[in-house]
Amino acid sequence: MSPPIAQSTLGSGGTPVSPTPPSPGPGGVAVTGRPSLMLRRRIAAAPARVFAAWTGPEQLARWWGPAGTILKRADLDVRPGGRFSIRFATPDGEEHGVGGGYLEVVPTERLVFDWAWQSTPERVSLVTLRLSPDGDGTLLTLAHEQFFDEAARDGHARGWTVCLDRLVALYA
Repeated sequence: MSPPIAQSTLGSGGTPVSPTPPSPGPGGVAVTGRPSLMLRRRIAAAPARVFAAWTGPEQLARWWGPAGTILKRADLDVRPGGRFSIRFATPDGEEHGVGGGYLEVVPTERLVFDWAWQSTPERVSLVTLRLSPDGDGTLLTLAHEQFFDEAARDGHARGWTVCLDRLVALYA
């Protein structure tokens, strides 16, 4: 299992997060941002292979979710304006669905997409994935922003940590 590359601020329960800086709101007045997180991993594969792991349903099935997760369906229309829908079952038999739209796609470098669970479609957040060459591997930076609350952020931090650790192990 690969530890995070960079230290992050810790939220409740020791979960790695990054504080959201205030941003200018209406009239240029600073507004406190919603909770966010940032995770980094070094992966022993070229950026093209890591990008393919995020954009190909067969590859996604190899690392998505906790060990024992079964990817039931992954519809990925990877292009700006395209949509994605992922349905999976966890080892305890519970089924989950998440989806969103691709806002930015730069092959081998960057994916930006909005994210909402089918159970809470009104809670839309934003994921930015950056891939940078790092010697013979890739430095992956995942930023997930605009969470509904800190509990949602902390739950996603746990979920993304498991997923990214499995992605690292896939190429170890």
